[in-house]
Amino acid sequence: MDLVNAILLSSDAAILADVGTGFLLLAAFCALMERRRGKSRSLERLERVGWVPWTGLFVGCMIIGGGCLAMSLPVVLGNL
Repeated sequence: MDLVNAILLSSDAAILADVGTGFLLLAAFCALMERRRGKSRSLERLERVGWVPWTGLFVGCMIIGGGCLAMSLPVVLGNL
């Protein structure tokens, strides 16, 4: 219940910073999965093309996450 109250009582900038951090973590996961697919050495695995566009998801999540953090940065730094 404390986590719910902390989220409900936090400022809009803090929530935006949390959302931006989540998108950056998702972007890191996408980069990891793209690297994993690219390092595959099995010929059978190379012939099967994946259906998830990891690079596009990575770029989109980086842009959204960076934008959210950039917009919340002045308020978050002002509270320090």
